[in-house]
Amino acid sequence: MTKIIPQKAPAIAPVIAVVIPCFRETAHVLDVINAIGKEVSQIIVVDDACPDHTGVFVKENCKDPRVKVLSHEKNTGVGGATMTGYLYAIDGGADILVKVDGDGQMDPKMIPALVQAIADGEADYTKGNRFHQFQSFSGMPAMRITGNMLLSFASKLSSGYWDIFDPTNGFTAIQTKVAALLPMDQMSKGFFFESDMLFRLGLMRAVVKDVPMQAKYGSEKSAISIPKIIPEFLFKHYLYTCKRVFHSYFVREFTFASIQLVLGKLMFLFGVGYGAYWWYDSTVTDIPATAGTVILAALPIILGSQFLIAFINYDTRNVPKSPLHPLL
Repeated sequence: MTKIIPQKAPAIAPVIAVVIPCFRETAHVLDVINAIGKEVSQIIVVDDACPDHTGVFVKENCKDPRVKVLSHEKNTGVGGATMTGYLYAIDGGADILVKVDGDGQMDPKMIPALVQAIADGEADYTKGNRFHQFQSFSGMPAMRITGNMLLSFASKLSSGYWDIFDPTNGFTAIQTKVAALLPMDQMSKGFFFESDMLFRLGLMRAVVKDVPMQAKYGSEKSAISIPKIIPEFLFKHYLYTCKRVFHSYFVREFTFASIQLVLGKLMFLFGVGYGAYWWYDSTVTDIPATAGTVILAALPIILGSQFLIAFINYDTRNVPKSPLHPLL
């Protein structure tokens, strides 16, 4: 009797749409479009009220039938322009949404590598990482390196993705079903968009993966001023860290880590406050604190620190591992 071996149906290639938010990008946008491969079905150029009319420039000089130009009457920021492209691509039936900046610093030939993990069902969101290898960021200005290192650590705290680096990288891809769940009306429309995206994805437990990439730096001037954005970004990261911890450990679930966090904070603050009070009393009265008083102040600080360290250890291992979009 002949044994029939069932064969798997050939995988259907995902429909990929590329969104290019533009603001003063006439010098590079055509080169970016021309470098996009045939694996992409649609290219959406969003003119974010450009003074140089990038959208009109693309319409007049680009003959690629995949290109669709959308225009804003008012400037909304890179995040706002990206979300306009996302919504258009979602309505158009795309499976994966890729964001590529129009300044020529990202290589569109890397799009297949960027979307691979999503197409294979291993991730919901992928992003470029310019720091994976030393030579990848060798041409990056020192100020950018320092700023990215600081913001990367802040993003780990606010998003919960402790294995992700280079959070401000704009070379990203997201599965459409996951993108449709994002509260786009509440998200940052400026340069904080990528960091805000990681925060939102973390709340919904989406899987995020880094993809090594080589950054290209030419004569173009970055629109981001590192000294200017760091204070603003750090404040937003602080607020998002508080929101994430509360939602993750007291709303969505309540685990032993939640107890560790509460006890750790209470004990640490009690120890510091109690110790400070008796230290001040000793300086005023010139009477040394007793050994018991010192122990009563030190012990809560030590135990509280241990509880907080245990919580941080749990949080760093609590990174999402199961992709969300196959369940949607």
